[in-house]
Amino acid sequence: MDACRPEAYNRMICKDFLYRYNASVFSCLIAMRRLLFLLVLSLSLTQAVGAQENAQQDRKESTDQQDQTERQASRQISRLISEKFGIARVKAEQISASVMSAASKYSLPPALLLAIISIESRFKEKARGANGATGLMQVVPSAHKRLVRNIDLTEADANIEAGSAILHGYIQSAQGDVGAALKSYGGSKAYAEKVSLRAKSFEPVAPSRDDAGK
Repeated sequence: MDACRPEAYNRMICKDFLYRYNASVFSCLIAMRRLLFLLVLSLSLTQAVGAQENAQQDRKESTDQQDQTERQASRQISRLISEKFGIARVKAEQISASVMSAASKYSLPPALLLAIISIESRFKEKARGANGATGLMQVVPSAHKRLVRNIDLTEADANIEAGSAILHGYIQSAQGDVGAALKSYGGSKAYAEKVSLRAKSFEPVAPSRDDAGK
């Protein structure tokens, strides 16, 4: 019996060693898997952040390019208004800026707004027409009381904002039919055709956003 003790003892030692070794290997594997997971997660987060930064940079560059295009168009429009309609340069620049702003806000072609203004008032801010029609886009206060309440329609920014809002509303009511919207704005099919034709003459200096990007 005594002679067997060293052998039994050795087997016990070996088993204990193997157990500890396997436990150590298992712990290392778990640690390596966690480390690998953290590395993959870190890489994914880095890529996501990089993609987001690239997207933001692309949007910024696109916006900057669009702003530059609109500023250039605004300068061309003001020059045309000043030269063709005899409007003071400073006033022409204000009208041009208002047109570009309203066109962007209401998703309207700038050339369309310019065509309406040229026909309705020839770019005269204080123009008066039938039924109390006032200003650049000849807005009729009695027909749009809620919209023009407390608004000075002889002021360029306010008049173009109001006129553009009215036109935008007509377009929505006509389910996107610009011709029908112009007929509602001016009162006749002939008016709508006249504005559409006039708008074409403004398109070279006042392209829509889609056309400007081509």
